[in-house]
Amino acid sequence: MVNKHSNDIFAVLKKHRNVTLIKSISGIRGTIGGKAGDALTPIDVVKYTAAFGSIIKKDKETCRIVVGRDARISGDMVNRLVTGTLIGLGIDVIDLGLSTTPTVELMVTEEHADGGIILTASHNPKQWNALKLLNEKGEFISDEVGKQVLALGDKAEFDFASVDKIGVVTERRNAIKKHIDKILALELVDVEAIKAKNFKIVVDAVNSTGGIAVPMLLKALGVNDIVEIYCTPDGKFPHNPEPLPENLHEISNQVVRSKADLGIVVDPDVDRLALVNEDGSMFGEEYTLVAVADYVLKNVSNETLERLGHKRNSVSNLSSTRALLDVTEKYKGSYSASAVGEVNVVQMMKDTQAVIGGEGNGGIIYPESHYGRDALVGIALFLTHLAKSNKLCSILRNSYPDYFIAKKKIELTPEINLDGLMQKVQDKYSKQPINTVDGVKIEFDTEWVHLRKSNTEPIIRIYAESQSEATANHLAEKLIMDMKQFIK
Repeated sequence: MVNKHSNDIFAVLKKHRNVTLIKSISGIRGTIGGKAGDALTPIDVVKYTAAFGSIIKKDKETCRIVVGRDARISGDMVNRLVTGTLIGLGIDVIDLGLSTTPTVELMVTEEHADGGIILTASHNPKQWNALKLLNEKGEFISDEVGKQVLALGDKAEFDFASVDKIGVVTERRNAIKKHIDKILALELVDVEAIKAKNFKIVVDAVNSTGGIAVPMLLKALGVNDIVEIYCTPDGKFPHNPEPLPENLHEISNQVVRSKADLGIVVDPDVDRLALVNEDGSMFGEEYTLVAVADYVLKNVSNETLERLGHKRNSVSNLSSTRALLDVTEKYKGSYSASAVGEVNVVQMMKDTQAVIGGEGNGGIIYPESHYGRDALVGIALFLTHLAKSNKLCSILRNSYPDYFIAKKKIELTPEINLDGLMQKVQDKYSKQPINTVDGVKIEFDTEWVHLRKSNTEPIIRIYAESQSEATANHLAEKLIMDMKQFIK
């Protein structure tokens, strides 16, 4: 059976008149407006919040859940629905207000809470929002718990609290500062080295909460010359919020105009990090993790590894560049590839005792801080690496093996038989090594193509990697042509 171990095991896609609701391992995500069940309406927010809260609370006498949100226009509305529902279940809420995904993850354990909810649709456009659900460790819930949430939400059988047992909401507005303080205390973050370089940095936070967190972090790291573009957290995204090269022309130009040392870009919930070189070229979102891993693997001490129970190993997902494998092997470590999805990367990091990991979309997971993608941790580690390297940003990038990944997509429509389509691709390329842990990944010596259904959008993603950009694009286009022919 195709994709029998997919992390998209309980995904449900509904489309109706250009509105969408997607329920998957990445949360309950949808567009705002429309009819209940077809989009992320107030009714859908309430019923899945109630389902999650009921499962987390169970028979506990007391229960606390941390809630934080990005700066989306719909964020305040969704936050009121979520907090109202939770206290209606008799759950106490720690409301962080405007926050970041990694901050909420950290605060779950900081507050000794039983779970967390992040209100963000990550890189999706402004009409989207989502509930990202966390367990008591501040990590994304498992497949099993996710299926329970969906089943209970669809049944809508909830037992709300009596008036004397309604929960209370407590506001915490210093969570981002606490997060930054924890980053400054990390062993491999060298504030003095960064400060001594007197970096000039341009920041694009797409008018979300990165506009609060990133400048605050940079100042704490001793960076005083900061050029802010789109750092007003009003949710009015000035461009497509996914930090891909085609969306970053303005910061690229601004870095050159300002004669800055680099540019920093984060997505709306600050779990993805993209970098711009001093000459305006892209460092490459795939190479954010590669560079940070290079620094960590080289500098982490054996004593620290032993203390934390880690090894000089790394993990990324099946769609990420093999450059991480090359860097890891340079330090005699072992590299592993997981299914796509943060929860899968985290589990493999635990299984292999990896000291660093993440995803090729600019997601850094550094377990000495916490098991979650964290652009703020990534910034601190990268700037330390850059400062100590005594290199220009572009020169540092050129020190790594060159691989090119073409990233394409095909929009899904209800009539497409996804399993049948994937099986036809497998049949055509049956003579090549094929991995079906997550979608279909086809190996061609040092090149590969990976096809998988997105957890966050109604699309099939097609990634192809080669040491030639032209070849990578050709491989991706070839698979797109194959699939279009199969669909016909």
